[in-house]
Amino acid sequence: MLAALAVWVLAVPIAGIDLAAAPIGGVVAPVGPVAVAAGPLFAGLSGWALLALLERRTARPRRTWTVVAVAVLALSLVNPLVGGMGAASVLTLVTMHLVTGAVLIALLPRR
Repeated sequence: MLAALAVWVLAVPIAGIDLAAAPIGGVVAPVGPVAVAAGPLFAGLSGWALLALLERRTARPRRTWTVVAVAVLALSLVNPLVGGMGAASVLTLVTMHLVTGAVLIALLPRR
């Protein structure tokens, strides 16, 4: 969550990028700090729950979790690539998704 917020702070208040997106089938809306914090928080809690389940049910939980997490990250990139408004907005949204995914994929399975 903090990594995504750091990207948002660098892009919006500091660089002055007008960060907006239109969810698939939705209307254009600004992307504020609450949305930026809520997304990674939900992803992190969901990933943690999945990892806990896999640790109880599978022989190779970390490998399985990593494969699923990378697939979910790839799918999550569809919305910013399709719904981002302008090149700077798309680049910022994709960066936030990649930073969040990298942190979760690298650090969540560690104890």
